[in-house]
Amino acid sequence: MRGLSLAMEGVLVAAVVLAAATVFGLIRRRRDGALRETSRAREGGGVHTLNPNELGTDLGTRATLVQFSSAFCAPCRATRRVLGDVAGMVDGVAHVELDAESHLELVRRLNVIRTPTVLILDAAGRVVRRAAGTPRKADVIAALGLAIPDA
Repeated sequence: MRGLSLAMEGVLVAAVVLAAATVFGLIRRRRDGALRETSRAREGGGVHTLNPNELGTDLGTRATLVQFSSAFCAPCRATRRVLGDVAGMVDGVAHVELDAESHLELVRRLNVIRTPTVLILDAAGRVVRRAAGTPRKADVIAALGLAIPDA
């Protein structure tokens, strides 16, 4: 009798683990690449601002798309294509890709926890939106509407 209850207990544990993994996967899929308002802006705190010295290049005249990448990141390549396409379509928008390992101080300050992480900056370098994962092109274009006042 004890052997049967151990088997049932094992099946129950496996079912709970499977259910938890499924919920985690569904939540992650829904949030992956979604451009969100930064938490500091939501809390009424100061918004992060980046300058050309930190990025190693000039900001776009209207907006800047900043991408944190790493060497062995497959989604980073897809993100590079999406952001490059958008920057090519919209005048005054620059795309800057930064290696996360080479910019650890900035990664820590901005709380970048995975690659790719995308930041949408306005003309003054203020972070208006961010995404962890590969954003959709339409979402990037819509987020630019918040960064570019006359868009």
